[in-house]
Amino acid sequence: MITTRARGLANLHAGATTLCVGIFFWVYAEFIMRYVPVVRLSREVNLIPYFLCVVGGMLLSRRELTILATRFHVLTAGDAAGLAARQVALMALLTFTMMFATLDRSISRLFLGTFLLWSWFGLVALNLRLPRVLARMLFQRGHRLPTLFIGRVSSFARLNDWIARREPLGIHPVGLLSDDAGAADSATPFVPWLGRVADLPRVVAERPVGQVVLLGLPDTDEEARSVIDICQQHGCRLLIHDNLAERYTHPLVPTVEEGRNFYTLQEEPLEDPVNRLVKRAYDVALALPVVLLILPPLSLWVWLMQQRQAPGPLLHVRERRGQRGELFHMLKFRTMVVAPEDPAAESRQAKAEDDRIFSFGRFLRRRSLDEFPQFWNVLKGDMSLVGPRPYMPLLDEEFRQQTRGYRTRHLVKPGITGLAQSLGLRGEILAPEMLRQRVYWDVYYITHWSIWLDVQITLRTLAQVLRPPDTAY
Repeated sequence: MITTRARGLANLHAGATTLCVGIFFWVYAEFIMRYVPVVRLSREVNLIPYFLCVVGGMLLSRRELTILATRFHVLTAGDAAGLAARQVALMALLTFTMMFATLDRSISRLFLGTFLLWSWFGLVALNLRLPRVLARMLFQRGHRLPTLFIGRVSSFARLNDWIARREPLGIHPVGLLSDDAGAADSATPFVPWLGRVADLPRVVAERPVGQVVLLGLPDTDEEARSVIDICQQHGCRLLIHDNLAERYTHPLVPTVEEGRNFYTLQEEPLEDPVNRLVKRAYDVALALPVVLLILPPLSLWVWLMQQRQAPGPLLHVRERRGQRGELFHMLKFRTMVVAPEDPAAESRQAKAEDDRIFSFGRFLRRRSLDEFPQFWNVLKGDMSLVGPRPYMPLLDEEFRQQTRGYRTRHLVKPGITGLAQSLGLRGEILAPEMLRQRVYWDVYYITHWSIWLDVQITLRTLAQVLRPPDTAY
């Protein structure tokens, strides 16, 4: 019920914003033609194809709205700006593709560019305010949903945030039924304790309850059938909160396979072959020019400096664990003095004042320039531009033993940079908590992957190359 309301709100918002942008296109064109002669836009220009591209871009962005549907009515400013950027990007892609495909020289590029810029500002405001206005209009007063909660007080407390976010969609808590000792003392004026679970028939008969929320899966089949029968007899909607994640101490993701319901440990967007193709195209599009144009002169410069300060090979080639835990040879510019081969020394993490690093090598590491040969690993397919950073096999095994869920990182290709690194989590791992933070963000990346996330991480990493954080050494 609530999901349907949220999805409907997102669809209404999509229609309203598409209408607003479409009207703005013609109003802005008329304004430019009348009052801004510096922009060469005449009435002879056929604007209809570009109008259709603008509308088409907005319609394509409905997928982005669907992703945000469950929290669409409480978007933050950052969410609204990001959504507007993706909407404008799709409009720009279609309009400029049309312009170049038809070799249309009559349309003003300045008009299209300024229209898209102003559209972004307008869409940010609409994405931030319009869903809340629509929610107030549609789901308040007569469309409120009086909701009764049944279960443990602790489970109810864990749903407080969810209830607060759903109140704009019409959820109105009317009370709690619980067998917990002291449940009456923990109740509030906003959500009073109305009795024990056995009192459900009396409560739904006496009060205008429109929805019942079970705060956990019923312990027995008999209990489940009883609650379902009572809700059906009194015309109440039933919502059962899946608390298996609390029982198993790990989040579970529901999935449907040929009509059968299963649970898995995490979402994996990169199991979609289309997503993998998009990610691979992004990798090749960025790695190929780096390998052809930047890597050769950079390699010559690094080699000359190495010969002056610490003669030896140009590259440091060592085994790393990649996707599915398979070993591959990762390339880096050598930043340490040449020493006899020693596996134990190799597994030592580099420190801030490591005496094995020569001065130019320290410069390369701080600016992340020593990682540039890995663009070749990306072209070969061993790595991706963005993904969890790979570790040496000895460290990989050590970290696996220290941190729960560590090997989840191996579900995708390792990256030259990662979400954790783009957030400043770089350098030596000195404590278990530092490792847990990196693993958390690596798993977050795997379960929330999108091409937009890859673009954001790439841009943040580029900013760190130009202005390294304190953790870079």
